[in-house]
Amino acid sequence: RRRGASGPSAIDQLLQRGRASFGGGGGGPDFRVGSFGGWAALAVILLWIVLTSVHTIGPQQRGVITRFGKYVGTLQPGLGMSLPAPIDMVRKIDVDNIHAIEIDNGPAEGDAQGGQNLMLTGDENIIDLAYSVRWNIRDPELYLFELADPDGTIREVAESAMREQVARVSLNDAIGSQRSQIESRVAQRIQELLDGYRAGVSVQGVAIRQADPPSEVMDAFKEVSAAQQQAQSYLNQARAYATQVDAKASGEAIAFDQVYVQYKLAPEVTRRRMYYDTMEKVLAKSDKTIVEAPGVTPYLPIQPKVSPK
Repeated sequence: RRRGASGPSAIDQLLQRGRASFGGGGGGPDFRVGSFGGWAALAVILLWIVLTSVHTIGPQQRGVITRFGKYVGTLQPGLGMSLPAPIDMVRKIDVDNIHAIEIDNGPAEGDAQGGQNLMLTGDENIIDLAYSVRWNIRDPELYLFELADPDGTIREVAESAMREQVARVSLNDAIGSQRSQIESRVAQRIQELLDGYRAGVSVQGVAIRQADPPSEVMDAFKEVSAAQQQAQSYLNQARAYATQVDAKASGEAIAFDQVYVQYKLAPEVTRRRMYYDTMEKVLAKSDKTIVEAPGVTPYLPIQPKVSPK
C-alpha cells in the first residue's frame, strides 16, 4: 500500500477475518485496534497472562511447574514466574503439613479376621496392633512424579516394616517394655524403604496406639498379666526389705566399730557403760524400780514360810 493511504491496518484485517471465520457478521462486535472491543480483548489477554504467570508461594509451600504435563522446575517461597497457562501449570505443595496414616483395625467388620490387625511376634504369639505414621513432603518433584499412589505406598511400607520389627521381639516386649524402641526402629525402616523408592517424603514418627492379644484370648492373657504383676510386686517388696535389713546391719556394724574403738581406749569404762545401757533396756520394761544407797536396805528378802512339824 502506498504511504499515506487510508484503510484498515494489517492487524484490523486479521481480526476481521478471524471474526468472519467464527460467524461474526457485520452486526458483531468491533475488535479493531483502537475500538472498545479491541481494548477489552487485549485487557482480558493481559489479565490472563498476569494471573497465570505470576505466583505467590507461601513460606511452607513449593510451586511445582509442569509444561504440557512435564516437570520443568520448582518455585521457592516468594514471588515466582512461569509461562502463562495452559503452557505452564503450577501446583502448590505444602511441605510443612504433617500427614498421618492410621493403621488400626485392618479389615472391616464381617471379614475373616473380625476387624483385627494381627501380627506374629518373635516367640510365635499373635498380637493385635493399631498404630499411626506421621510424615511430610520433603521433595515435591519426587512426591508427585515418582510414585503413582504415594499414600498407598506409605501405608504398605509401614505395614511391612511393622511386621518385620514385631517378628523380632516377644509378646511381652511388644506390649510393654520395648514399645518405644519398636516405634523408633519402624520409623527408621520406613524411611529407608521410601528413600529407596524415591518417594520424596520424610517420616516424622510412628506411634503405637494399641498392642493387645487377640480378643479370643484376652481374658486368659489378663489373668496371666495380673499374675505376673503380682509376682513382680512380691519381688519388689522383697528387694525393699532386703535393702532395709542391709542398711540396718550396716548401721549396727558402724556403731559396733565405734564402740570397739572406745573400748580399746578405756576397757573398764566402756564395759561399765555397756552394762548400764543393757540394764536400762531390760528394766525399762519392768514396773519395779530398785534404788541402791549405802547403808540402806531398799527391800527385805521374803523368806518362805515353814510350817511347824
